[in-house]
Amino acid sequence: MDSGPEELMPRLLPVDDFDLPDDYDPAVPPRTPQEYLRRVQIEAARCPDVVIAQIDPKKLRKKQTVSISLSGCLPAPEGYAPSLRWQQQQVAQFSTARQSLNKHRSHWRSQPLDSNVTMPNTEDEESWKKFCLGERLYSDLAAALNSESQNPGIDYIKVGFPPLLSIVSRMSQATVTSVLEYLVNWFQDRNFTPELGRWLYALLACLEKPLLPEAHSLIRQLARRCSQVRAAVEHREDERVSALNLFICLVGRYFEQRDLADCGDPS
Repeated sequence: MDSGPEELMPRLLPVDDFDLPDDYDPAVPPRTPQEYLRRVQIEAARCPDVVIAQIDPKKLRKKQTVSISLSGCLPAPEGYAPSLRWQQQQVAQFSTARQSLNKHRSHWRSQPLDSNVTMPNTEDEESWKKFCLGERLYSDLAAALNSESQNPGIDYIKVGFPPLLSIVSRMSQATVTSVLEYLVNWFQDRNFTPELGRWLYALLACLEKPLLPEAHSLIRQLARRCSQVRAAVEHREDERVSALNLFICLVGRYFEQRDLADCGDPS
């Protein structure tokens, strides 16, 4: 029995029987809704029941394996992992910060930037890294510190601009994701710094949920890198431990990447 147009999925736009004009030409663009629906039926009827892909085996010999890192975070050294209660507190505070940012975004976007603030273009990776982290991370640190001692006051060009609300509120989601990518990639072969930490926190607070695939991959990469740096810290009193724990916590708990989260004691 020929099922005709009845397929696995029911019709969403049933077409009643109707008479087409004698001069109806399926090659001519449809002029009425009925002709359009009839055209769809005709095209569907012409589709073969089974389609066999023509595959050239020679093309499969090259680049047929895609490497994807599925590794989780390194376990925290003994005594370094935060408690579950601490993690819950950080998630609550982070959630409050995100809500406040979203609520007042329009207000802060309307505030004028200081005359010395020029936000780079989204695609300008090097300028964004210098803008966020400061030029001294790209030059000799000792020389930069000597220069600062002779020049009192904060030089944001050297130390990096803080993620002020008037700045981050102007960033689109595309810019937020791009800058996050620039900083996470920079972090892959460098140590953790306060300048990096404050921007990572601000960018995570600006990420909209549900996450885009790029952002999802980036935050997982961030958590893994934080666990690597934490594992190399010699003393748990090191101030970096708390910051690294925070980012692993936010990725694992707030952004629900549970496989990356520290278990932590209930206390």
